[in-house]
Amino acid sequence: MDTNLPASTQPRVVIIGCGFGGLRLAKALRKAPVQVVVIDRNNYHNFQPLLYQVATGALEADSIAYPIRKIFTGQKNFFYRMADVQHISPASNMVHTSVGDIRYDYLVLATGSLTNFFGLESIERNAMQIKSIPNALNLRSFIFQNFEKALLTENPAEKQALMNIVVVGGGPTGVEISGSLAEMRRHVLPKDYPELDLSAMQIFLVEAGPALLGPMSEASQQDALRYMNELGVKVLLNTSIKRFEDCRAYYSDTEFIPSENLVWAAGVNGAEVPGLPAEVVTRNKRISVNQWNRVEGFDNIFAIGDVANMVTEDMPRGMPMLAPVAQQQADHLADNLQRILRGETPVDFKYLNKGSMAIVSRNKAVVDLPKNVHFNGFFGWLTWLFVHLMTLVGFRNKVVALVDWAFSYFSSDQALRLIIRPFSRKDLKDDKGKKSAEHRTATPEYNPTPPAIQTPA
Repeated sequence: MDTNLPASTQPRVVIIGCGFGGLRLAKALRKAPVQVVVIDRNNYHNFQPLLYQVATGALEADSIAYPIRKIFTGQKNFFYRMADVQHISPASNMVHTSVGDIRYDYLVLATGSLTNFFGLESIERNAMQIKSIPNALNLRSFIFQNFEKALLTENPAEKQALMNIVVVGGGPTGVEISGSLAEMRRHVLPKDYPELDLSAMQIFLVEAGPALLGPMSEASQQDALRYMNELGVKVLLNTSIKRFEDCRAYYSDTEFIPSENLVWAAGVNGAEVPGLPAEVVTRNKRISVNQWNRVEGFDNIFAIGDVANMVTEDMPRGMPMLAPVAQQQADHLADNLQRILRGETPVDFKYLNKGSMAIVSRNKAVVDLPKNVHFNGFFGWLTWLFVHLMTLVGFRNKVVALVDWAFSYFSSDQALRLIIRPFSRKDLKDDKGKKSAEHRTATPEYNPTPPAIQTPA
């Protein structure tokens, strides 16, 4: 019982997940009269905004990860257990994990989000995603493995498919990884693969909506599209990828983009935890909470960050799934938990929008600030670098990231083009835990020539 956690007369706050929200909450409770227990399947905090740089070889994986135990060194009321949460039992105040059961007085769900494939099974089986460090390392290996294969094949159509990359989703993640891949095509790949005609390599950014960076300002959307065009990325707006199989990304029943590499960045769902009643889980698997982040129908269960669906008059579809929201909710909940312990009434959460930003490539970024302030270009790029550098956890990570960025900027090179662990699609698993179909063993019947697709104006 309780996985060898020490007995305490203080209330126990169990936090599931050590992302932006869970990390911030656990630190904010360091002086509170509670026992803080964090459960996470990984023993490190993952800085997700920079995953795309790991995937494209700009940063080392350990530059964006930091050990959980080291973060909380010296916090005497903190305890960590590495485990998978299987389900919760609200009636008995218990969390059932892969290493045993953990009792709680207060439970906080900070589980973040998972990739949403919108029920497209062929894409879920075969596409690459970028939600974790293993995802990023797999994507990096897969791309470079396919370039090695392109050197060996004599089939022009197969060579084209091995080099083409399709990124689905025109949000910040899709824009950032597309820009990074375009930079790699321009500065890195010609040095490594002089035998390949890289002018034939095509990068497609596919967005179902009418604009890139949908939640941002119109100025940022237009700037992002212009930057993509300057980098030679083919942007397809108002276009959906319907299925992905046999090295073909179909955007209609018969029309497709020949590609072995499809990166899915088109949407996310909340990472719900089994055990809550169905009525508190919304359509996108987020958990309905009130203005105190308390889960509807429960007195001692809370949710923050991406998994929490807090609806307000200003945001009828819920708070945006952004790191600043999770961090602000964590700070607010830490104060409210202490109010509850003192017998006081909690206060309502109010989100302070500090702006949003997205980087496209070197010297190209867009920034939106409150009161319709917008800027872009080199100053926007510097702003993006500064904010993300300061947000990274750990002094070492800040220094390593800064050095790597400086090296890449002045040398136009990325040194981390390593296939450390070869990756195959047979390693992908579907949601039932079964391995997907084996990767093709013979060249499929490719179209003799890639389809002619024009970038929308």
